[in-house]
Amino acid sequence: MTNGRPSKPGGKQSSVNANTSNVSWTFNGSSFRSSSGITAKWISGNSTQTSLKRTASSSTPAPGHKIYPYLLRNLAVTRPNQVWASDITYVPMARGFVYLVAIVDLFSRKVLAWRLSITLSADFCVEALEEALARHGKPEIFNTDQGSQFTSTDFTKVLMDAEIAISMDGKGAWRDNVFVERLWRTIKYEEVYLRAYASVSEARAGIDRYLGFYNSRRPHSSLDGKTPDQAYFNLPVPEAAAA
Repeated sequence: MTNGRPSKPGGKQSSVNANTSNVSWTFNGSSFRSSSGITAKWISGNSTQTSLKRTASSSTPAPGHKIYPYLLRNLAVTRPNQVWASDITYVPMARGFVYLVAIVDLFSRKVLAWRLSITLSADFCVEALEEALARHGKPEIFNTDQGSQFTSTDFTKVLMDAEIAISMDGKGAWRDNVFVERLWRTIKYEEVYLRAYASVSEARAGIDRYLGFYNSRRPHSSLDGKTPDQAYFNLPVPEAAAA
């Protein structure tokens, strides 16, 4: 694991050129540009290369846990709350790391809820799921990998009680959850790797600040220049941003 150096504080501004597939913006004083893929460049005085693949411990089912079929093959995702997905990644700090789980609406890329934890127990995943359901209603399908947190009775019971269809990626097929993987890349390159969090509370505050920006102000070329909030709530793109 490697960390980027802390960035200097700055204001939040965003802009999008609707005539191209490129999107550029600034966040906390760093400049970013993305095209058809998710790429980022930061002003931090050094370059960092890090594997973004999950660790094996977060994607392995526990013995005896039920594995559900994969329901997204050849499925067109055309509206909010049709499919939600979740995944876990690590967040490096100055000393050690914590785990981050997020609940994402696949149509809009909106992060509906998230939690940090110092352990890989199912509790923080259940808490994030319950918050997403309480705040945003429920999806038709919920997709995860086969990690023990997601195959646990505590987690799947919440989904079954809400009558949500459960979908799970093939074992070891991390690319099946590609949109959440892209979210992890975005968070890490635009927030986490620019800092060296000194504590869990500092990490939580930084990620909370960034995800507020990500949902409400960061445009996506794959969403025709809309932010996740605009796509999720079917809001028009302001003329200033669309110009």
